Amino acid sequence: MTAKKVITVFGATGAQGGGLARSILGGDPDGPFAVRAVTRDVDSGAARALAAAGAQVVAADLGDATSVARALEGAYGAYFVTFYWAHFSPERELTEARLLAGAARDAGLQHAIWSTLEDTRRWVPLSDTRMPTLMEKYKVPHFDAKGEGDQFFRDAGVPTTFLLTSFYWDNLIHFGMGPKRGEDGVLGFVLPMGDRKLPGIAAEDIGRCAHGVFKRGRDLIGKTVGIAGEHLNGAEMAAALSTALGETVRHLDVPPEVYRGFGFPGADDLGNMFQFKRDFNDYFREARNVDFARSLNPGLQDFKTWLSRNAAKIPIG
Repeated sequence: MTAKKVITVFGATGAQGGGLARSILGGDPDGPFAVRAVTRDVDSGAARALAAAGAQVVAADLGDATSVARALEGAYGAYFVTFYWAHFSPERELTEARLLAGAARDAGLQHAIWSTLEDTRRWVPLSDTRMPTLMEKYKVPHFDAKGEGDQFFRDAGVPTTFLLTSFYWDNLIHFGMGPKRGEDGVLGFVLPMGDRKLPGIAAEDIGRCAHGVFKRGRDLIGKTVGIAGEHLNGAEMAAALSTALGETVRHLDVPPEVYRGFGFPGADDLGNMFQFKRDFNDYFREARNVDFARSLNPGLQDFKTWLSRNAAKIPIG
């Protein structure tokens, strides 16, 4: 019997990595891959569930090179993702990307997937006053650091697929982006992009698409590929939310400069992000192809399908 190829999955108890781990373990148990699930807490409920499903669960921290190297030892491939919102530090994210790329090179991985985003400074230089510069070095910090991190994998010679993700519809549940009730009692959904369309995706489907990338073998190594479940504007999302929630939800199209002033942690970063997606909408959508995503993941959900399974979980503020 041929031994299975080990895929080391970072963030295995999170949204993206968890989707990949579950796709391999539950969706393709007789397939060619085995899961080594990386987490900081091997005793968490999510980690125990992965172990029960057949994953090898190991502890590692992205700030600890020794533990990362141990997690990659003997692996065929790895899924690399960093979580900016845990610390709000692009410098830390760059440090983590550099460490991961070096560890991937040293481990001799045959296929890495780096979950990335655009370095928006390629489109909006720091000198461009259309949107404010943040932290002195960035336009959209949580995008720019990931995009800058791409070069670490290239310089290290790691056989990498660069996976451009899209807006998680799960942000409506977990990130406070769901509809809020106005003073008149009507629910409002804020999306500061005018009538431009936002590529979105179910977080679980990111992992399933990553599984599809690994199954494609070497075809996508060295390439940047983008995925989405559907492209919708704010009015279309509000209409779908109205149907799913059983009451009117209106789209609130505030300008990005107003969004940046909302005052919650990261509001300026997200305001710049939405402005980037609005102002460079043609590029942004073209880079995230729904048909391509479905070729990787035939069960890809559209927004209506995701809502049919998750609308009850959306907190209504």
